[in-house]
Amino acid sequence: MILGEAMDLVRPEEVMLWMRRWVQEGRKTVIANHNLHSLALLRSTPQLRRFYGRADLIEVDSRPLLAFARLLRLAARPMHRCTYLDWRDHFWSLADREGWRVFYLGGAPGVAEEAAQRIGRKRPGVCIWTRHGHFDATAGSSDNAAVLKEIAAFKPNVLMVGMGMPRQELWIADHLDALPDCVVLNVGAAFDYEAGVQRAAPRWMGRLGLEWLFRLTADPKRLFHRYVVEPWALAGPALRDLKRAFAR
Repeated sequence: MILGEAMDLVRPEEVMLWMRRWVQEGRKTVIANHNLHSLALLRSTPQLRRFYGRADLIEVDSRPLLAFARLLRLAARPMHRCTYLDWRDHFWSLADREGWRVFYLGGAPGVAEEAAQRIGRKRPGVCIWTRHGHFDATAGSSDNAAVLKEIAAFKPNVLMVGMGMPRQELWIADHLDALPDCVVLNVGAAFDYEAGVQRAAPRWMGRLGLEWLFRLTADPKRLFHRYVVEPWALAGPALRDLKRAFAR
C-alpha cells in the first residue's frame, strides 16, 4: 500500500510476462496504473474505485511514488516505473511475434490511424484496429453501442483505451462485462506519441523522475494544476504513511 492504495511493484518485463500468459489463456483481465494524478482523482472522483477494484495488476507509473516507496522501505528489491513508454518496444515486439490483435480506442480522429500505420510498418505481424475517442461514451448511447459492437467484431487479444483520466477508466469500469475476453489497459495518449502528435520526454528524464517537468514546460496551461497543485491533496496520506513507517 502506498498513500492508501494498493500497487504492484513490478518491472516492465514482468508486466509483459503476465500479459502474454493472460492472452494465451484467453482471460479477460485489466492492467491499470497509478501515478500522483490518479491518486488525487480518486479523492475527487470516487467512482474510479470501481476500475481499480477490477484490476488484476496495478503498475506504478511515477518516479516520485517509487522514491516514496523506497523511503518507506516497502520493497527489498529494486523498483521500476511501469508505463506504456517504458514497455512499448517490448510490447510491440511481443505482439508482432505472437500475431496479436490490438484494438486502440481513443485520440482525435486520424491520430490513431497514423500511429497504427507507423507501427505496422515496423511490426507487420501485429494486427491493429483503431477507433477515435470522440464519441458519446454514455452507457446506452447509440455511439457507445456501436463502439462495443466494433470491438466485439474485431476480437482483440489486447484492448488499449486512451481517452485520458478519468474518462478512460470510468468507461472501462462501466463496460468491462460487455467487452470480449482480452487484456484491457488504460494507456492515455499512447498513440499520440506513436503518431508524433505529442513528443515523449527523453528516457533519461524519465529515469531521473523529471518527465513531469518536460511535460509541464511543453503544456503549462493544461498541466500546471496537475503537477503543481494536485499533489498537495496527497499530503495527508503521505504523512500517515511516514508515521507508520517510522513506527515500524
